[in-house]
Amino acid sequence: MASNEPIQPARPHPEECCDWGKRPPEGSEHHLLKGPRLRRQELFTAINIFIEFIRGFRRLHFIGPCVTVFGSARFEEDNEYYQLAQAVGKKLADSGYATMTGGGPGIMEAANRGAREGNGLSIGCNIELPHEQYPNPYLDLFVDFKYFFVRKVMLVKYSKAFIVMPGGFGTMDEVFETLVLIQTKKIEKFPIIVMGKDFWEHMRVFIENALIANETISPVDLDLVQWTDDPEEAVEMIARFSANGG
Repeated sequence: MASNEPIQPARPHPEECCDWGKRPPEGSEHHLLKGPRLRRQELFTAINIFIEFIRGFRRLHFIGPCVTVFGSARFEEDNEYYQLAQAVGKKLADSGYATMTGGGPGIMEAANRGAREGNGLSIGCNIELPHEQYPNPYLDLFVDFKYFFVRKVMLVKYSKAFIVMPGGFGTMDEVFETLVLIQTKKIEKFPIIVMGKDFWEHMRVFIENALIANETISPVDLDLVQWTDDPEEAVEMIARFSANGG
């Protein structure tokens, strides 16, 4: 006899589902994006997102001229890119800019550390993750966010320029979204400065040989990005933009 009971999917044994070292995240963003829910749940989520925006606006409103540094959380302090980011943070501080990062370890820590060493303002927009990312110890001001998209708004909203250090998917997500905002004139043509030219060379070749060659972007779009491995030159690029009314 056929049963009216709904068919339950087979549950894997705990050791089977977790033997690769990760569990499904159960954070706020996970619940938001998994599909339609009760309308009151969607309303409560929208209110929480609004509150998170307001909290970020209030905390970051008076930080002054600021540059955001994007980069990987995985580099240790003996890595050349960590040291480059540290030099960038110090140079930004010497030039009167606050340094903003995602607030975590690696490149983010290095840039904040350099800003602290240069007696500049060091800011972190930290993200709450299932595997716990704690703010690095070189922050004068930090804000915790539950939602990646709210955090990215803050990293863009308060910055006069963006420095892109070597990184992974998260770094590429941040820089390409910023490029799209500039390309589509949603924000001003702020400087985007890529550092670690050897690291990013394959990406540049891909952009030229695939995107530009197939006309999915225009050749002039590549001009939105500037390249250097010299912290002093990077800050000079930002200063020139500011001097021209940016």
